[in-house]
Amino acid sequence: MAKIGNIELGDFPLLLAPMEDVSDPPFRYVCKQYGADLMYTEFISSEGLIRDAAKSVQKLDIFEYERPIGIQLFGSDIDSMREAGIIANAAKPDLIDINYGCPVKQVACKGAGAALLQDIPKMVQMTSEIVKIADRPVTVKTRLGWDDKTKNVEEVAERLQDIGIQALSIHGRTRSQMYKGEADWTLIGEIKKNPRIKIPIFGNGDIDSPEKAREMKERYGVDGIMIGRASIGYPWVFNEIKHFLKTGTHLPKPTINDRISVCKIHLQKSIEWKNPVLGILEMRRHYANYFKGLPHFKDYRMRLVTSNSYDDIMTILEEVQNNYSEIEVG
Repeated sequence: MAKIGNIELGDFPLLLAPMEDVSDPPFRYVCKQYGADLMYTEFISSEGLIRDAAKSVQKLDIFEYERPIGIQLFGSDIDSMREAGIIANAAKPDLIDINYGCPVKQVACKGAGAALLQDIPKMVQMTSEIVKIADRPVTVKTRLGWDDKTKNVEEVAERLQDIGIQALSIHGRTRSQMYKGEADWTLIGEIKKNPRIKIPIFGNGDIDSPEKAREMKERYGVDGIMIGRASIGYPWVFNEIKHFLKTGTHLPKPTINDRISVCKIHLQKSIEWKNPVLGILEMRRHYANYFKGLPHFKDYRMRLVTSNSYDDIMTILEEVQNNYSEIEVG
């Protein structure tokens, strides 16, 4: 049984990775419906939060049905992170997560995210401050290291555990790799085997099939898996993995009707959370993924991403349903 503090997550939990501009409440709603055991908000800028920037504050929105859920913070200034931690703690998530893994320039070049892998003492101090102010578990997400010469995640794991984090998620790439090449889980497995490490270790990177999930579970002994890109437009991935781990057999792939149905729910939730204009706008990034693999879908996608009317989108989705009802996808 994997546990983070007092949060019980079952035997082999599947976590939804925090993804900027993706893992908002509407997206999390559909992932929860299809088997995600623990989810996180999009990462939230500590500076934005303490300045009360609307975009950052809105990312604190969490709903009871999403629990257990973590709020993820990133930043480069220890005092700002501490203040942001106090604000996040007051929003009453189940845990607070710190991002030491984001590789993108706007974050890492400002000394936040994966940049902290170049300054472990600062990372330790920053984490310690948040552990002190939080009255709930603090967890961390990071990478193997900054580059191939500095894969220091083993030291990171030990030192962060020593100051009180209660789980660690590790993406199997360095910062310099970004999202290229294959994720290397070897070091993740080493950390899991380290007798000093008592906290749950979750692996992340390239898990896009039930077979791959089983291989990583058996080969590296991780306590659970964090899934990011494979869930975009495909929330079924969580239940598919769970079913395969339990039975060794595959669930049937979602039909066109399934895809349309979940896509409609996602759109509905998006509109409810934001408003009709923004909800429709923000849903546009998801259509291509929901209907990945459909032949000759380009025209429908263009219509979906240019339509501003809920009724028009419903009409287009019904056309898709009628025209593709005989086709098996993926």
